Amino acid sequence: MAVVADGKKLVRSPSGLRMVPENGAFNSPFSLDEPQWVPDKECSKCMQCEAKFDFITRKHHCRRCGRCFCDKCCSKKVALPRMCFVDPVRQCAECSLISQKEVEFYDKQLKVLTAGGTFLVKVGSSEKTETMVCRLSNNQRYLFLDGDSHFEVELSRISRSQMLTEGSTPGGGSPRASGMMLQYKPPGSQNLQQLLMENAEDKRTASAWLAAMHKAAKLLYESRDQ
Repeated sequence: MAVVADGKKLVRSPSGLRMVPENGAFNSPFSLDEPQWVPDKECSKCMQCEAKFDFITRKHHCRRCGRCFCDKCCSKKVALPRMCFVDPVRQCAECSLISQKEVEFYDKQLKVLTAGGTFLVKVGSSEKTETMVCRLSNNQRYLFLDGDSHFEVELSRISRSQMLTEGSTPGGGSPRASGMMLQYKPPGSQNLQQLLMENAEDKRTASAWLAAMHKAAKLLYESRDQ
């Protein structure tokens, strides 16, 4: 095990090299734990095509789901940032499709979230609305909201998110995202607090941020349910 800069360490697992936080408490809320591999003794045939394993047809474990497959059914090597792998890893066909979609989130939508968007923000039961820039922290653990005041929301404490919409796009398309409602528990409290965010002047940037946050919320809930 080698220790590297920025509070991370390089570790080797049966699945490959991973770059993980030195302190597990600082894991990204989007991260997934490595799965337990199905034991070799329980795998006599491919769990997809049912080809029997022998000296020619070798078994391989999908790094995302941990199941056993033949080379034909588990041949793709795809990046898996949610498990912090340094290099692309072997995955079955089903898992590789999911991971490829997540790579787009990490390559594009995370950049949108960290760049931020401007919203009209209302907290709790207050009637006061404040113009604030909302962005995701670089470690992916907090939403920072900055205006005349500043406060933070820890993603792991968000219990519910709801996209707010208005009207429809030209040609009868889907309604446009106009804002988002978040419910979360502030540190030291078991009571839910509500945060309402509505698009400010730059609606295009705000709508892109909301779409990225909607995807982030899905990954957040998946990580909790694993």
